[in-house]
Amino acid sequence: MDLVSQIGILVFAYLLGSIPFGWIIVKIRTGEDIRDIQSGRTGGTNAMRAAGFIFGLSTAILDGLKGYISVRVAMYFFPEATWLIVLAPVLAIIGHNYSIFLIQRGPTGKLRLGGGAGGATTLGGAIGLWPPSGIIILVICVLIYYFVGYASVTTMMIAFLSIFIFGYRAFLGLNPWMYILFGVLAEIIVMYALRPNIKALKNGTERIHGFRARKNKKD
Repeated sequence: MDLVSQIGILVFAYLLGSIPFGWIIVKIRTGEDIRDIQSGRTGGTNAMRAAGFIFGLSTAILDGLKGYISVRVAMYFFPEATWLIVLAPVLAIIGHNYSIFLIQRGPTGKLRLGGGAGGATTLGGAIGLWPPSGIIILVICVLIYYFVGYASVTTMMIAFLSIFIFGYRAFLGLNPWMYILFGVLAEIIVMYALRPNIKALKNGTERIHGFRARKNKKD
């Protein structure tokens, strides 16, 4: 019976992650489909492009809550099931990136699931596992975004930093070693979603933001 309930929590986490807050917010605000705007993703960055800063920030916060809530629900019902606590936010990230609510036919006629890149949901999952991690990750990522200038690199660093945070805490005996798996799986999922951006980074065509963008304008 416990296994059925645990699978139910994973299904819940996926469906929670699948709620396309960016699509909903942009649709209400502008009447447009966020999937038709620039990257086509439903996350906070693209929502900001489509509807402005406040609506992009709101999208990011709501997407973060998906990861956070999925962890907390798993912890509440099965506090000893570390594997479930780790996989619940991973399923939320998968749901965010491949939302069952955003199924459509692609150019070739094949069905595909729309969504985001998973950065905010990954951050929410990390906060759910250990709340102070959010402060560490946010501070470092803001600095990376401003001085490195690539939103895609910033997004990938969220999961990357969580690997080191939970690895260090596990070394100190403060959390299970399995928490590292959350960061590893999240990094794989995020990098897969950001394949076009990684290609653009290699080609030197990725959009630059922050300090470097301002510096380039002045130059």
